[in-house]
Amino acid sequence: MDNYGFLKVAAAVPSLKVADCDYNATQIISLAEKAAQRGVEILAFPELSVTGSTCQDLFLQPTLLTAAEEALYTIVRSTRKLPLTLIVGAPLRQGHSLYNCAAVISQGHVLGVVPKRYLVDYGDTNESRWFSSGRNVESDEENKLYIGDSEADFGSDLTFEVNGTEFGIELGEDLMAVTPPSSHMAVNGAKVIFNLSAACDTVGRYAYLRDEVTRQSARTLSAYVYASAGFGESTTDLSFSGAALIAECGQVMAEADRFSLKERMAVADVDIERIDFERLHNTTFRSSESAMENTVIEMEVPEGLRASALDRKIDPMPFVPAEIPARSARCEEIFKIQSFGLAKRLSHTGCKRAVVGISGGLDSTLALLVTVRTFDLLGLDRQGVIGITMPGFGTTDRTYNNALVLMRELGITLREISIRDACVGHMKDIGLADDDRSAAYENLQARERTQILMDVANKEGGMVIGTGDLSELALGWATYNGDHMSMYGVNAAIPKTLVRHLVRWAAESESNEKTRATLLDILDTPVSPELLPADEKGQIAQKTEDLVGPYELHDFFLYNFLRYGYSPSKILFLAETAFKGVYDTATIHKWTVTFFRRFFSQQFKRSAMPDGVKVGSVGLSPRGDWRMPSDAVAAMWLKELENI
Repeated sequence: MDNYGFLKVAAAVPSLKVADCDYNATQIISLAEKAAQRGVEILAFPELSVTGSTCQDLFLQPTLLTAAEEALYTIVRSTRKLPLTLIVGAPLRQGHSLYNCAAVISQGHVLGVVPKRYLVDYGDTNESRWFSSGRNVESDEENKLYIGDSEADFGSDLTFEVNGTEFGIELGEDLMAVTPPSSHMAVNGAKVIFNLSAACDTVGRYAYLRDEVTRQSARTLSAYVYASAGFGESTTDLSFSGAALIAECGQVMAEADRFSLKERMAVADVDIERIDFERLHNTTFRSSESAMENTVIEMEVPEGLRASALDRKIDPMPFVPAEIPARSARCEEIFKIQSFGLAKRLSHTGCKRAVVGISGGLDSTLALLVTVRTFDLLGLDRQGVIGITMPGFGTTDRTYNNALVLMRELGITLREISIRDACVGHMKDIGLADDDRSAAYENLQARERTQILMDVANKEGGMVIGTGDLSELALGWATYNGDHMSMYGVNAAIPKTLVRHLVRWAAESESNEKTRATLLDILDTPVSPELLPADEKGQIAQKTEDLVGPYELHDFFLYNFLRYGYSPSKILFLAETAFKGVYDTATIHKWTVTFFRRFFSQQFKRSAMPDGVKVGSVGLSPRGDWRMPSDAVAAMWLKELENI
């Protein structure tokens, strides 16, 4: 029967366990059988789907590599009777090198193996630590790879043909190259491109990725099938939502739901005849087959023009989308990423209880909202969330009452444990005077609260959920081994300016009037650790931003320093432009100095921070985006500011 030029393809996101090759092989085989029943002809799985992509240094363990090869051979044998072609990701050894590979399997044979060309060595990933690049690996008669008793061609130059349709393979970062390999494959005849990926989720990344896949399918006049790692990969600081996307000539044909706990597939019939037609009529595509050379044009810029006005809008809130619809979508995605990361940690540890210290402030409120969402996602009883309010010397009625109302309305287990008596006793133990208001006075309260949370978690078989945010990590505005410590930090990648918008979005989305009113009052409460006694009117006396500076400035400094590596003088210039009419130059300069001084001096706290889900392009995890020696000095940065 004529299929009218359609080819049924699929991108699969299997359920997997990190480093459990036997389990992963079983899941891949199961999905292959389901795909065959739907008539799928070519099925792609995510990058390193046999082992999981987050194995890190386990990739250098022979035990894992041998298990991966055996599991891949199991897949080959178990799918030999299925009328489809599989593309499976696995780490494979060739000579003295290890490659991140895509194995093409069909009816009991490995047709060929394609190594990843462009390795990721920035941000949260360091692939060259484990893998060799396949950019210069070309297939020939002597370059073979063996999987069980199956001999396969091996090289980055391989393409394949199924039922008269040629297809090529990229792995993850290959798509992001200046000239993606798929561009060369397309002009040389490949009509379908498969990308096996394992991209973790950060805010906005999927939207960017979706655009890239769509654009590349348009640019190459091809079908582009993208399969990326899902829930089972989420571990340590990373969260994976499981992207499965199929585009054809610039149009999205199929897209699976993200943030699902279950396996899934995106399936579509791509129109090969249409692709042939578009290529035949597109003169730009046809002319791409000839080599092109760059032409370099040099020009001099007159000195006077270099000091012209800045024709560029500087966003004073770089972490927060300016447009309300985009902001709402961003807030929803952030909540999902946070919940997904915590869900994996709870699932992995088998915890059905979470312990959160509730102060009535913004950070603990966000942590509680995320934890409740996670319990709902996992189908767990909200009573398993144990919220503990721990009034101390500086606790005000406003924050105390807000904490109680919020916990009651959210339906969690509420506990109140005063720290006053314990702190008074501890002050006597260490010889601290009753009227002492030093750092020791403040920090012993934070550590007493953390001890309570940890001990309750041990007693209940639960997990302490950290509440500290990205801005506090940057400034070191946390008590070491006090509120600095937890068992999992859901806010670790959320800056203070964004925390505020997340809580506001939650309030606007809340149907319970009492909960909404409480969230709005929390938003209006000054940011404070409440470690010093209240004033004579019972109001908060210790306001964080009076001590360390406005968080909107510090978040601006942090973003431009980490995201773009700008110098202090440039950051100061940009801040003056962005906050013109809000802060004068002297004020901005003062807090810029504070930022750099504190950022450098407080790295030791970040070096010992607990796991926490990555959310955006800027993060401070010592295992991910920011790796800095604890004893680095800020002298050069501060000197530059002194000379302005």
